[in-house]
Amino acid sequence: MTHTIVNPADEEFVTAVEGADVEQTDAAIAAAALAQRDWAAAAPADRARALRRFAEAVDGAIEELAAIEVRNSGHPIGQARWEAGHVRDVLEYYSAAPERLFGRQIPVAGGLDVTFQEPLGVVGVITPWNFPMTIASWGFAPALAAGNAVVLKPAEWTPLTSLRLAELALESGLPEGLFQVIPGRGSVVGERFVTNETVRKVVFTGSTEVGQRMMAGCAAQVKRVTLELGGKSANIVFADADLERAAATAPYGVFENAGQDCCARSRILVERSVYERFMELLEPAVQGVKVGDPRDEATEMGPLVAAAHRERVREFVPDDRDVAFRGSAPDGPGFWFPPTVLTPARDARTATEEIFGPVVSVFPFDDEADAVAFANAGRFGLSGSIWTRDIGRGIRVARGVESGNLSVNSHSSVRYSTPFGGFKQSGLGRELGPDAPAAFTETKNVFIAVD
Repeated sequence: MTHTIVNPADEEFVTAVEGADVEQTDAAIAAAALAQRDWAAAAPADRARALRRFAEAVDGAIEELAAIEVRNSGHPIGQARWEAGHVRDVLEYYSAAPERLFGRQIPVAGGLDVTFQEPLGVVGVITPWNFPMTIASWGFAPALAAGNAVVLKPAEWTPLTSLRLAELALESGLPEGLFQVIPGRGSVVGERFVTNETVRKVVFTGSTEVGQRMMAGCAAQVKRVTLELGGKSANIVFADADLERAAATAPYGVFENAGQDCCARSRILVERSVYERFMELLEPAVQGVKVGDPRDEATEMGPLVAAAHRERVREFVPDDRDVAFRGSAPDGPGFWFPPTVLTPARDARTATEEIFGPVVSVFPFDDEADAVAFANAGRFGLSGSIWTRDIGRGIRVARGVESGNLSVNSHSSVRYSTPFGGFKQSGLGRELGPDAPAAFTETKNVFIAVD
C-alpha cells in the first residue's frame, strides 16, 4: 500500500512511500538475523568504531535531515536541526557501550561464577510521527551497541528521516541487513514484529491503547517489550515561585512541536493565591509564541502533522468552550492550530485526556497536598515540572508526584545520558541513560568448578 506524504505547512505533495507487506517484513527480519550473528561476534572495539562512523555520517547530514523533517513533519528548522544533532549525539554516547557492557564475577564456593550480557538477536522498533528520528535513535542506538540487529518501522505519516538514516548507516559502513527501516502499516509490519518469533524484543512508542495491544501480543511468546506511551503531565506553580519566569516558559513546556509531545505539560496547576497574576503573565507569553513557516529561522511553532490530526485536536475545543485566550496561527493552506489556553473544570475531557496539540488547561489549587493529588489524578505519569523557590518543597513534591521524569524550575524532560520512561499507563521500561544497552541483553550466568 502506498502512502502519500504532504507538507503539513502548505499541503503540497512531497513524495509517495510504498509500504511493506508481511513477506517483505519477514525477509527483512531474516536478513537482520543473519547480519546479527557476525555483528555480535565482532570485537567490541570494532562495533564501537562502526557506531562512531555512523554518528559521523549523521553529523555530515544534519542540514539534509533537518530539511527533510521540515517538509515531512512541519517542524521548525531550528528544532529539526536539534533533532538531527540529537541522533548524532545518541549514537556517539552509545558507541562507548560495546567496550563497557560488563558482566560480573560473583563470589561462590567451589569455583568461579561469572555473568555475561548476551544480545537478544533481532529487535523490532516501532516509532511515532511526532519526533521521528530522535525517538528512532533511542531504540536503534543502544540495541546495536549491545550486539543486536534492528528492523525499524516508522510512522506512516513521517517515514522520511528514518529512511535516510538507514541509508546513512550503510554509507558509513554498517553491515548490510543490520539496521533496516521498513515503512508500512502498523497492522501489517508492526504486527509482524509481534508475531514473528525471530524478533526477540519490540520497542514501541505511541498511544497507550495501541501499546496495550502490543503488550498483549508479545505475551504470547513471552517476548520482551519496552513501551513509551501517553502523557497528561502537570506543570505545578507554587506561590513562592518566580512567577514571571514560570509564566514566560510555560508555553514552551507545552507548545513545542505544536503540543505533539507526550511530555507536554498540558495541565498547569497554579496556587490559588497567585492564580490571577499568573494568568495575566501567561497571556502575553502565549501570544508571543512565533507560529509560522517552519523554514523561517525565527519560527517557534509549526503546523500540526496532518489534517486528520488537526480535526482530532479541534474536537477538544468545540465552539471555543472554556477558552481563556489564544495565540495566533497563519491562515490559508497548512494544518495550523493556534496556541490555546483553557480554564475547564477538573473533570472535563480536556483536563483528563491527552490532546496532543497546542492546547493547555490551567487550574487553581489550594495547597501542596491538593497539587500532588491533582497531578496524580488519572492514568498517566510521564513527565512534569515543579516551580518553587523552596528546595525542600521541590523535593517533596517531586517524590510525591507519580511520574517518571520531573524537573524543578525548568521544563527539561529528555537527556540521552539519563533514563526516560513513564509510570502507570505512560509506559513500561526505560530508554536512554547508561543502562539502556542492558535492556537489549539477556544475563547469562556461568559457573566454573575449580575442584
